[in-house]
Amino acid sequence: MKYFFLFSLLVLPVVIFMVDNRKMVAYGAEEDPIDEDEADVEGEENDVTATEESEEEEEEALSKASPDADTILLFVKPALPQGASQLELTAGTPVEFLVGFRNKGQQEFVVDAIDASFRYPMDFNFFIQNFSAIPYNKIVKPEQEATFFYSFMPSETFAGRPFGLNINLNYHDVSGNAFQEAVYNETVQIVELDEGFDGETFFLYIFLAAGVVLLLVIGQQTLLSVGKKRPAAKKSAPVETGTNNPNNVDYDWLPAQTLASLNKEKGQKSPKASKQQQSPRQRKVKRSTGSE
Repeated sequence: MKYFFLFSLLVLPVVIFMVDNRKMVAYGAEEDPIDEDEADVEGEENDVTATEESEEEEEEALSKASPDADTILLFVKPALPQGASQLELTAGTPVEFLVGFRNKGQQEFVVDAIDASFRYPMDFNFFIQNFSAIPYNKIVKPEQEATFFYSFMPSETFAGRPFGLNINLNYHDVSGNAFQEAVYNETVQIVELDEGFDGETFFLYIFLAAGVVLLLVIGQQTLLSVGKKRPAAKKSAPVETGTNNPNNVDYDWLPAQTLASLNKEKGQKSPKASKQQQSPRQRKVKRSTGSE
C-alpha cells in the first residue's frame, strides 16, 4: 500500500497534465475552421465590393457627360407640378418632353440620339421596357443651344405600379469622343386613365335602352291581344217610327234606350212587333172577311 500510494502521487500529476494538454489541443483545433470560415466570408465580401465598384465605374463610364455641355429636361405632357416629389404618367397616353442642349465649349458637338427606358425601381440595371431611340445628328456649334423633342407611350399593363424612368442623351465632339448623359433617372408612378365615360358604361346604357324598348313592345302586344278578346257590343235593333213622323225627324242618331222610352210614352209599336203578336186565328178571320 505504501508503494502504491507513492506511485499514485507520482503518476496522477502527469496524467492530469497530459489530459489538459489534449483539451487545449482539441480546443485549438476547433477554433481553426472558424477562422477559415471568417476568412472566406471576408474574401467574398471583398469580392462583392470589388464587383460593385467595377459596376459603378462602368456606369460612370457609360453615363459620361462632357464638362463643356449643359443639358436640361422639361416635361410638356404631363407637366410636373410644383412641389411634387414623384412624376405621375398616365398609362395609354403619350408622354412628351423637351431636352435642351447648350454648347459652352470651344469645339462643335453632334447630338446623335435620345433614348428612354423603364427600369426596375429597386435596381436600375434591370430593364423592363426599352423605347425607340430617335436619331437627330444635329450639330451644335460653340456658344449655341438646341432643343430636342421626344415622345413615348407607357403600356396600359403597367398601370398602378412604379418604374424607374431613364432618359439618355448621346452626343460626341469633333474629335470623336462619345458622351452619354442621363438627363433623367428617377422613379415615376404609372396611373390609370381616368375617363368620365368608358366603354363599360357605354354598353351598360345600350343594354338598359334595349331593355326599355323590349318592355314597351311586350306591353303593346299585350294590350292588343286583350282588346281582341273583348266581346263586341251588341247593336240595338232599329226602331221603326212608321208614318207617325209628320215632321220627318231623323231618330237614327239617338241611342236605342232613348228611342225605346219615346216609343213607350207615345204608345206606339213597331209594325214587326204587331205582326209577331197576332195569333194564327186572327189572321184567318181577317182573310175570311176580306174574301166576302
